[in-house]
Amino acid sequence: MIHSPFSNLRVVVRGGGDLGSGIAYRLWCCDFPVLITELAHPLLIRRAVSFGSAIIEGAITVEGATARRADTLAMALQVQSKGEIAALIDPDGLTCAEYSPAIIIDARMMKRDPGPCPFDAPLVIGLGPGFDAPNNCDAVIETKRGHTLGRVIRRGMALGDSGTPEPVMGMASERVLRAPAAGTITGLAPIGAMVEKGQIIARVDGHPVEAPFAGVLRGLAHDGLTVQAGAKIADIDPRGEPAHCFMISEKSLAIGGGVLEAVFSSPSIWEQLKGTGSEKSS
Repeated sequence: MIHSPFSNLRVVVRGGGDLGSGIAYRLWCCDFPVLITELAHPLLIRRAVSFGSAIIEGAITVEGATARRADTLAMALQVQSKGEIAALIDPDGLTCAEYSPAIIIDARMMKRDPGPCPFDAPLVIGLGPGFDAPNNCDAVIETKRGHTLGRVIRRGMALGDSGTPEPVMGMASERVLRAPAAGTITGLAPIGAMVEKGQIIARVDGHPVEAPFAGVLRGLAHDGLTVQAGAKIADIDPRGEPAHCFMISEKSLAIGGGVLEAVFSSPSIWEQLKGTGSEKSS
C-alpha cells in the first residue's frame, strides 16, 4: 500500500455486502482507513467477495485486500494500522462518535429512508433508493444498472427500486433463490461450483432449495444463518464463469468509482485535508 494524503481521513462504510465491499476496496486502494460496520449475523449472498464475511469468518481476503473482524474500536484501529480493513459489529453506528469519521457511506441498501445518520460527518453518501440529497445525505450514488449506474446525484434521489434483479442472459428473478421457509441454512454446494437445473444447492430446515437453471453458484449465504421465509439466500449466474464468483463485480466497482468522485469533489473533504484531517489520526 502507498502512503497517500487520504490516510488520515477515516471512513465508515455501513454494510459489508458486495456493493459496500466494492466501495471499501476502492477506498482501501487509495489508502483511506476503512471501518465496515455490520450486523452480528449479516445475510451476505455474495459472501466470497463481501468484507462483511469477516464478522462470521474472522477474516477474508478479496483481490488482495484483507478485512478482519475487530471486537472493539481500539482493535479496529490496530487492524487499520496494519493496512487492513476493519469489520465491527455495530448496526446502529454507535461507534461513529468516538471514531469521528470524515466520511460515512451508507451501503446497507435498505431501499427506504434510513433515518438520521448516527454522526454528523463532514460528508455523508447514500447508496440507491431511500436517499435524497441534500435532505438526508450530501450525495446519492445511483445503484441501478443502466446508463446512470454509479453517477453522483447531489440534488435529488436515485431511481426507484423495481423489485426485480437486473437480467443476465435473459435470467432476472430466476437468478435469485429465496428461502422456501423460515429456518437455518445448510449449504450443499460450494460457491463457484457448476450446478445443473434441479440440483439441490441448499436446505432451509430440511426444505430443499433447487437451482432453477444450469449455471455457476455465484453466491450462497453462510451455513447456520437463520432466515425468514422468502429471504434471498443464493445467486445462480447463467454465464458459468467460476472465476467471477471470487471477483468484485463491475457494478460494485462502478458504484465505488462514484463514491470516489463524490469524495474527491467534496469541498468539506478538501477542508479536512488542509486542517482537521491530520488531527483525526492522532
